[in-house]
Amino acid sequence: MLAAFAFSVVVQLNDPDPYAWVAIYALAAAACLLELRGRGGWPFPTVVGAVAVVWAAVISLRVLGRVPFIEMFGAFEMKNVGIEESREMYGLLIIAGWMVVLAVRAARLSRSAPDSTSS
Repeated sequence: MLAAFAFSVVVQLNDPDPYAWVAIYALAAAACLLELRGRGGWPFPTVVGAVAVVWAAVISLRVLGRVPFIEMFGAFEMKNVGIEESREMYGLLIIAGWMVVLAVRAARLSRSAPDSTSS
């Protein structure tokens, strides 16, 4: 997922509104990188995931029920704003889902780690 989120950062650079999209995908990639390096914890991916869920919910108000799911895959280019926003919403949900995986894993690891304060 680190590679997928890093690739997403790159492809957002030609977006009409790249800054917010680059930021959210870069934060998701950073959470993956921290986890790979053994420095991940549950708070960071939890916050990134929460932001992604709220953002996706806002977009969903404009696209759910208006854009059939299958239309997102009809062509590589954006046919209309509805398809673009639908793809963005699902991208945010992918981020949120993976941040849940990272946060749960980090929380489980922290509970199973020996307590270093009781020696």
